[in-house]
Amino acid sequence: MQSIGRVALLVALTAAPAAAQEVGRGFLFGRPEGSITFRGGFAHPFASSDVFSDARRQLTLGRGAFNGLALGADVAFSLRNDLDLTLGLDWSGSSSRSEFRDYVDNKELPIEQTTSLVRVPLTASLKWYLAPRGRSVGRYAWIPAKYAPYLGAGAGLMWYSFQQKGDFVDFKTLNVFATEFGSQQWGATAHALAGFEYSINQRMGISTEGRYVWSRAGLGSDFSGFQPIDLSGFTTSVGLLIRF
Repeated sequence: MQSIGRVALLVALTAAPAAAQEVGRGFLFGRPEGSITFRGGFAHPFASSDVFSDARRQLTLGRGAFNGLALGADVAFSLRNDLDLTLGLDWSGSSSRSEFRDYVDNKELPIEQTTSLVRVPLTASLKWYLAPRGRSVGRYAWIPAKYAPYLGAGAGLMWYSFQQKGDFVDFKTLNVFATEFGSQQWGATAHALAGFEYSINQRMGISTEGRYVWSRAGLGSDFSGFQPIDLSGFTTSVGLLIRF
């Protein structure tokens, strides 16, 4: 029994450095089941419907007034080595101060207000990887690839909030009054995306992505007479990916 114990100890001591070397090369025990990604970036809404055109015409708002910060999180489930199902939650928003272009108050001061836009899509996507994300070594070990480019598409629902708060002009009487106009609704959304993942180690990586979004939704009673609001746009982001 002592001989068997010595042999087992010798095997364990010999195998330990070898196992440490393999872990140092960066492998997982089996292909990952999925990943979680936290993203941050820049959102560029197209803002092409008439409610935006009217705001830009009346107020000192430029084409980039609705650009802003974008944040998001994805949970991906691996369907096979080159395909993921991804559930995502995103947020983007902007807030811009402005004044009327052609009117001032009775003290010759600017008539000022703030216009904000927030978009929150809830989506499901399919991501197709154009190159292998990793390779299997033996029965158990899986080594992630350094780069993994992908394409994808998806759909879902988008909640938005469009708000204008401050001082405004009654064009019939030319009186200036303080008020707040707002609309919050849900609408359908679809998107296409492209990006790539860069592996830092076996568990973590960096994801870079561009996403083109299509969406329109109705406006509330404060904006009656306007067309549906255009919520489409383009978003670029960089994220931290964690495999599980």
